[in-house]
Amino acid sequence: MKIGVSCFAGLGGSGVVAAELGKQLAERGHEVHFFSTSLPFRVDDLSDRLRFHQVTPMPYPVFEHTPITLALATKMAEVGEAEGLDLIHCHYAIPHSTAAYLARVSSRRELKVVTTLHGTDTRLVGLDSSYRHIVRFSIEASDGVTAVSESLRESSVHDLALERPVEVIYNFVDTNYFVPRPHCQLRRALSPRCAPVVMHVSNLRPVKGILDIVRAHAVVRERTGAQLVIVGDGPQREEAEKLAHGLGLGCDVTFVGRRDDVASYLACADLYVAASREESFGMSALEAMSCGVPVVAMRVGGLPELVAEGETGLLTPPGEVLPFAQAQIELLNDEPRRAAMGAAARERAVHCFNPAAIVPQYEDLYRRALNGETGR
Repeated sequence: MKIGVSCFAGLGGSGVVAAELGKQLAERGHEVHFFSTSLPFRVDDLSDRLRFHQVTPMPYPVFEHTPITLALATKMAEVGEAEGLDLIHCHYAIPHSTAAYLARVSSRRELKVVTTLHGTDTRLVGLDSSYRHIVRFSIEASDGVTAVSESLRESSVHDLALERPVEVIYNFVDTNYFVPRPHCQLRRALSPRCAPVVMHVSNLRPVKGILDIVRAHAVVRERTGAQLVIVGDGPQREEAEKLAHGLGLGCDVTFVGRRDDVASYLACADLYVAASREESFGMSALEAMSCGVPVVAMRVGGLPELVAEGETGLLTPPGEVLPFAQAQIELLNDEPRRAAMGAAARERAVHCFNPAAIVPQYEDLYRRALNGETGR
C-alpha cells in the first residue's frame, strides 16, 4: 500500500507512535509518506519507501496565525495525486483529520482517511467549544478510527457522541531497541553518588504532573537517597526547576532536557514514574517497561491497561502526592521485588506490545478501510 502519515513532529506520544509505525510499515514493504512541519522525531533514515513532505504555511500579514490546516490539506492533496496514495493515516484528530478531509474532497483521487485518537485531541482540545464541532465531524468523516486504549475509546465516544465505530489498537515499542542494557558511564554521570535513579520522560506540559513528581521526590529522597532524572523539555520545565530548588533538592533532581537517545537513559533507571492528570496510554512508561524498569504511576486513563498492578509496577490515586511517593519508597527499598517487577515489565512489553503484535492490526484496518468495510 501507499500510505500517507500525518503527525506532529515533536516529542509527544502521538508523533512518536506515528514515526515508529511509519518505519515499521516501510520495513514491511509499504510506501510511507510523512506529512509534517519538520522531519518527525525518531525518523532518521529516509528511503524510496520512507519519504517526507514538509508542510510550510505561507506567512502573510493578513493572517494573524499561519493557516497550517490549509497548507497541510494542500500538501496531502498534491502528494496524494502525484504519488497515487491509497490512504492517509492521521495521528491526532486536529488539524490532521480535518486537513485530510479537505484533501479528499478537493482531490481528483479517492483518498481514504484513517484517524487515530491519542488523547488530548478528544479529551481536552476536542471538548473546547472552539473546536468540538469540527473535531467530531472530522472523526465521523474518517473511513476508520482507532484509539490507543479502551479508556480513551470509551471517553471519546461518550464525550463527543461518536457514532462511527472506534477500534482499540494499542501503542507498541521496538523491544529490540528499548532493552535492559544499562550504560555504565551514563549511569555514573546521572547518579555520581551511586544512588538509585528514578526517571521521568515527557514534554513537561502541565497535564504530565511534573510538579507533583518533584514534590513527591522531596519525600522519596529523604527515605531512599534516590536521584530524580527528568528527560525532556516543555512549558513547565522552568517552574519545575524552581520548585526543586525551593524544596532544597538541589543536585538530587537533574533536568537533562530533550534527548534523542532516550533508550540509553531509560536503561539506567531503577524506577520510572508518571503523575499525569490525563494519560490515554503512557508511551514513555511502555518504553521504560521494555527496558526492564518497573513503573509507579497515578491510576488514570489507559495506564491500568498498560501497567499490570502489583506485577510490573504500582498504581496510586490520581493527584495524591504522598501515596505516589510511598509507592516509590516501597519499591526502592525492596530490591528483589523491584527486580522481579522489572523482569515482568520487560516480558509484558515483549509479548503484548511489540511491533509484530500491533502493526498487522493497522494493516488489517487499512485494507478494510480501502474496501469500505469499516462503516457503521
